[in-house]
Amino acid sequence: MHSINFDKNLIKGVKLVDINKLNPHEKIIEKKKTSLAKFIKSYKDYYIISSIVCCHKSMLIVDGHHRYFALKELGFVKVPVTLIDYQSNSVRTGKTNPLDKKYIIEIGKSSVLLNPKSTEHAVYCNKSKKWEPIILLSSMFKIETKENLK
Repeated sequence: MHSINFDKNLIKGVKLVDINKLNPHEKIIEKKKTSLAKFIKSYKDYYIISSIVCCHKSMLIVDGHHRYFALKELGFVKVPVTLIDYQSNSVRTGKTNPLDKKYIIEIGKSSVLLNPKSTEHAVYCNKSKKWEPIILLSSMFKIETKENLK
């Protein structure tokens, strides 16, 4: 088990959110999305999934683009989301040549998406004193496949 010690003020909420309120900023790798959608669809009653990490103000998807597009394709109306304070200094957008957060938010509001994996969001771990993958802020959710699949 991997644990992370982060600024607890970073998490602003964990809940189900209308999928149409989320704002992606990156294109996806189609094959990866298709495989994930097929995998989720193979579960008859429910599937356990990591929540999508989003900015609590702009609803920008920070982590989970493939989960977002797979769930959207499958017809899910509500998706699990962990809302974070994206402006926190504990969140970075990349190791080398990080993009400005305001720029990423503007991309999320537009219809033009960045190439897949253009950002490498990370969260600072107070324990290890290292930057860790931001997916570690996700919560596990049980999503009902029986009721939600097209």
